[in-house]
Amino acid sequence: MLKKIGLGIVLAVIVFVVIVSLKQKSYLKSFEYLKEPRIISLPDQKMIVVEIKGDPNIKGKEAFALLYKALYTLKKTYKEIDMVAPRTRWPKPFDTPIEEWIGLYGVPIPDIVEKLPEEEMKDYKIKIDTWKYGEVAEILHIGEYNDEIPTIEKLKEFVKSKGYKIIGAHEENYIKGPGMFFKGNPKNYYTLIRYKIQRI
Repeated sequence: MLKKIGLGIVLAVIVFVVIVSLKQKSYLKSFEYLKEPRIISLPDQKMIVVEIKGDPNIKGKEAFALLYKALYTLKKTYKEIDMVAPRTRWPKPFDTPIEEWIGLYGVPIPDIVEKLPEEEMKDYKIKIDTWKYGEVAEILHIGEYNDEIPTIEKLKEFVKSKGYKIIGAHEENYIKGPGMFFKGNPKNYYTLIRYKIQRI
């Protein structure tokens, strides 16, 4: 009897993993057309944001842990909050020494969120901000973060060829990256790279 129950649990877990995997593959495929750059107009987005200085390979985990802890706390009050892909803005040039990088790590939230719960958030360096958008150029990078440069250059060339210039910080939207428990395969990471742009 216990063997049958154990086997049933194992089968249920396998079915669950397969279903989740298929859903994720379908979700990721919906972004693949963005391997070619595009220009689009995006609305401004309310965010919870934490600013952290230092190597993003080290500090990124700390930042996203803070943000998602805050998000789960907010979700108790605001049921409308969805778990969505995080974003980061990098205001400093890429040739800045990595320990001097400033990351504005953020997660989108609904407009109805007016403030962070003070008691539960008082130890965090988190704030509510609105990220301005308007016209942006974006492209999908599939692969490791360290291999983004050719994708970024392709996007910059596209922007220039269309008669625009970049006016905002480098932004990354992490569609698929390291999980909470497993790093996953970095060659399969999906990162949407985005810049605010303006006609020349």
